[in-house]
Amino acid sequence: MSLSRREVLRGLGLAALATPLAACATAGREAAPSPTASAAATSTNNPLGVDATRRLEVVIFSGGNGDKYAVDLHEAAYRKAYPKAELKHVATQKVGTQLRPRFIAGDVPDVVNNSGPEALDLQSLVQEGHLADLTPLFEAPSLAFPDKKVKDTLVGGAYENSLIDGVPRVLQYTVAHRALWYNAKLFESKGWTVPKTWAEFNTLGEEAKKAGITLFAYPGQVGPFYQLWNLVYSAAKVGGNKVIIDIDNLADGAWTAEPVRQAVAAWAQIQKDYGDKAYFGLDHTQTQIKHLQDKVLFYPCGSWLENEMAKDKPDTFEYAIAPVPSITAADALPYEAIMIGVSEAFFVAAKGKNPQGGLDYLRMMLSREGARGYTEMTKNLTIVNGLVDGLQLTSAVNSAAKAQEAAGKNTITDARFETWYKELFDHGQTQTNSVMAGRITADQFCENMQKKADELKADSSIAKQNRTV
Repeated sequence: MSLSRREVLRGLGLAALATPLAACATAGREAAPSPTASAAATSTNNPLGVDATRRLEVVIFSGGNGDKYAVDLHEAAYRKAYPKAELKHVATQKVGTQLRPRFIAGDVPDVVNNSGPEALDLQSLVQEGHLADLTPLFEAPSLAFPDKKVKDTLVGGAYENSLIDGVPRVLQYTVAHRALWYNAKLFESKGWTVPKTWAEFNTLGEEAKKAGITLFAYPGQVGPFYQLWNLVYSAAKVGGNKVIIDIDNLADGAWTAEPVRQAVAAWAQIQKDYGDKAYFGLDHTQTQIKHLQDKVLFYPCGSWLENEMAKDKPDTFEYAIAPVPSITAADALPYEAIMIGVSEAFFVAAKGKNPQGGLDYLRMMLSREGARGYTEMTKNLTIVNGLVDGLQLTSAVNSAAKAQEAAGKNTITDARFETWYKELFDHGQTQTNSVMAGRITADQFCENMQKKADELKADSSIAKQNRTV
């Protein structure tokens, strides 16, 4: 069974793998280099100064989305634009294992799709000056809308999420909706209504139990971070987006705040009353198969789910997305509020042999053909606005689009501590499994997370990030 783009093992094994790269980092920050001087002059037709004969190496994580989109769309466009340039394509399911030794040795590729179970630690790469400044890309004219800069063609939050230390360093290529997924055909056949309140959620749990269906499940082996996301975004629904901003900023008491405690306690109750601990021993693919078999009613995941399970999805299953039910009557955000964020990271290596070509490669990804083609092939929306008209979208994509429309301005911001403080995120997965299994209480979960956050905050060797929105 092939690895999924979201199959993640973030335990001690991967932490150990990350050590050699992190150990090379200096205590302070190196300024992220701009791409080195180009042999080509910039012009209207070549705004990024690409050497038309210079080799380009692209590394793609071949997970749930495969790598065919890169070969057939983005690399094909680059070859057409620069026919004299050699283009090397590398597909891997182990980004870290394959690339970490190369970054240490200084033999780096030009473009990296940093995703999957062994994604490189961006903070370590930044410390060593490996991530190119993407400002020239964002300021360049868009290939999709030539009268606009690339930055002005993207969905809200796309540029902001590219920033590390205030400098754009990573391109998050896709739009991700994270919430609860269910089978619309099953709900129709049973005459069930998607619950909007926690009381309705519990009532449906009783109905599902009578039908022999587990109300809610997440994979405890490979994928506890799905539920960690769910806990954090549910807390934001209770207390507003400031809950997530405080968590990301390592604010004092962020994890012990009442909205977090309420959200964690609510989900622990659902697991206790209507869950099945057997799923703690399954990975994400196994759990998603159970979902397709209507043995699980709701599954917390992102909008890549349908494409990831396309080969296994029966005709009796129609993916649809639902916001998390309102936990309290006084929730800061309405039921319709849903998490809409960006994902699928790409970066250009500042110390690569062709950083200008890398920047232009990303610009081609954001072209009309590159973005629309990607959506058609992978069933994932990209961050480029205004390019989906006329596309035949799947039920999941249509459902996510409708949910986004219903939410309007009531969107839950994406949490960034996964990228900013990986150690905290890894710790959160362990604590999530513990609280959902009933080994610790919601209060203990919050205290344990706050203790870890405080440790990181006090560690002067860890660069701190800050966000206001």
